[in-house]
Amino acid sequence: MARNYNPHMAKIKICLALFLSLFGFFYCSPAAHKESPPLDVVSSVDLKRYMGTWYEIASYPTSFQKGCTATKATYALLDDGRVDVLNECKRGAPEAEPSRAKGKAKVVDGATNAKLKVTFFWPFYGDYWIIDLGKDYEYAVVGHPSRKYLWILSRAPRMGEDLYGRILERLKNEKGYDTTKLVRTRQP
Repeated sequence: MARNYNPHMAKIKICLALFLSLFGFFYCSPAAHKESPPLDVVSSVDLKRYMGTWYEIASYPTSFQKGCTATKATYALLDDGRVDVLNECKRGAPEAEPSRAKGKAKVVDGATNAKLKVTFFWPFYGDYWIIDLGKDYEYAVVGHPSRKYLWILSRAPRMGEDLYGRILERLKNEKGYDTTKLVRTRQP
């Protein structure tokens, strides 16, 4: 007997998978409790300029993004200072309907605005640290203090190879990331 596709149930399953992945990493993984060398963030982030759509150029593979293409995030500043988060990607065919995950972020370092905590399932929060940022906010690099997560983002779906190479060099030489783990994201 054929099952009917229920988009609401599909979203719940995606959210549950994300929750279990984040819970497993942040609370159960021994690696989550190891001391890592300090990870420096950028000196200042203008949150109003940071808002808008960012396209994922490359990232460390994660279980909650498995099979994703055309990945992007859209941020909107709320009146209370928190940030509305909408993550989207397509799984399977390029014409597939996007999978979406909605969340909220809050700044936890008001001196720089570069350290945020994001949640897709309250009360569980994950670190979202802005560790590199273009002068004109044309690109951003988001990391995690454990260095288990990494995203290179751009305002456009593609990034020039020169810029990408310079970002990789800084990640490797200044931030202590293993850039060989990065996987380029397919964008339309």
